[in-house]
Amino acid sequence: MTDIFNKKEFVKKRQYLRKNMTKAEIILWSKLKGKQLKGLKFRRQHGINNYVVDFYCPESRLAIEIDGGVHYYNSRVTYDKQRQEEIEALGIKVLRYTNNDVVKNLEDVLNDIIKTTTPLSPPSQGGDAGKDK
Repeated sequence: MTDIFNKKEFVKKRQYLRKNMTKAEIILWSKLKGKQLKGLKFRRQHGINNYVVDFYCPESRLAIEIDGGVHYYNSRVTYDKQRQEEIEALGIKVLRYTNNDVVKNLEDVLNDIIKTTTPLSPPSQGGDAGKDK
């Protein structure tokens, strides 16, 4: 499974994207890098198969995409949908936010990421379970 991540033929593309991050990507990266969010390690401009996702957390198998204006053209919407389906078929969850979401509602975006990376607790036993009678 490791051969799907960071393929060598995309090294230059990943490097270019890291050096040319959008304002929204820079803002979100400032909150994700260095395990600042719940101690989770995020990587930026991470390769998954033939794609490069904006951010990836291996521990949570979570990819985060920040969409700018170009993502709203019909051809791009179709491409993004197919791309997301292929990534999710690998067992990786994809969260999508707009540039505007990140710039104007950063706390909501971070809370959504936290909610997604927090495992659900098992249902409680309720009643008298575990109590001595």
